[in-house]
Amino acid sequence: MAAYRIAVIGLGKIAQDQHLPVIAESADFTLAGVVSQRGLDIAGVPSFRDPAALLRDLPDLDAVAICTPPQARHAIARAALAAGRHVMLEKPPTATLSELSDLAGAAAERGVVLMTTWHSQYNAAVDAARARLAGERVARLFIEWKEDVRKWHPGQAWIWRAGGFGVFDPGINALSIAVKILPQKLFVAAAELVVPVNAEAPIAASLRFAGEGDLRAEFDWRQSGDEIWQITVETRAGRRLVLSDGGGRLDIDGVEVVAAPRREYHDIYAHFAALLAARHSHVDARPFELVADAFLLGTRRTTAAFAD
Repeated sequence: MAAYRIAVIGLGKIAQDQHLPVIAESADFTLAGVVSQRGLDIAGVPSFRDPAALLRDLPDLDAVAICTPPQARHAIARAALAAGRHVMLEKPPTATLSELSDLAGAAAERGVVLMTTWHSQYNAAVDAARARLAGERVARLFIEWKEDVRKWHPGQAWIWRAGGFGVFDPGINALSIAVKILPQKLFVAAAELVVPVNAEAPIAASLRFAGEGDLRAEFDWRQSGDEIWQITVETRAGRRLVLSDGGGRLDIDGVEVVAAPRREYHDIYAHFAALLAARHSHVDARPFELVADAFLLGTRRTTAAFAD
């Protein structure tokens, strides 16, 4: 079967570091075009300044991967779905839950595929952790997700505005893993959001989840030194699982069980190809729901102004 012709809309860091290299290596996809408001070009493929021109001028395009800031994604995805193109949404998929619900309905109505990525769910140790926790009762959950925002989001002013998610932009990765591996559903019981005086989105957050046991999460963008991307789960039966390296490594009771290089975007594109072949969408709103609930329930505390 011929490779699917896909375009990447938005050429920021994630598109350049992950999407473009993976597409270049993929047997399932070929890069047919890019959209960059900044006018960035990729050698050998048509470049456009706006998505409407892409959809108009590439009639044989099969799909788009939307890698813009989340505030812009709903309108772009809506237009692509209306034009009969399949859509992959980077995370967070949209700025609001209602926008994501609308896109899911539009995709179903048009008979095209919509996929939410949640790339951290595709890391090597995540499925192994899920299998080991099946049927268990959780006594303790501690999510610790801390990194330096200046390293991972340099100069990205949009992320500090309303709808930009702030520290939940990486934090939602941890929540996407948690909802996949845990044997029970998570509900936010309380939250504290730490917001710089010159921003609208939090730089740090603490969450407490409902249910038996000690169930908490800590997110912080003020980390110095190495990143901490770790989830610790202790079961009522006394087993201790530690997922580290963003889901790339699993230790159980101090013994390494899984450790593998991170290739989540390769698996994302393989999954997207399978969805296209089956004409089946995959829309997972659960991580998004937890972030929305944190904003709804969270108390806010101001902190010093952020300077990039």
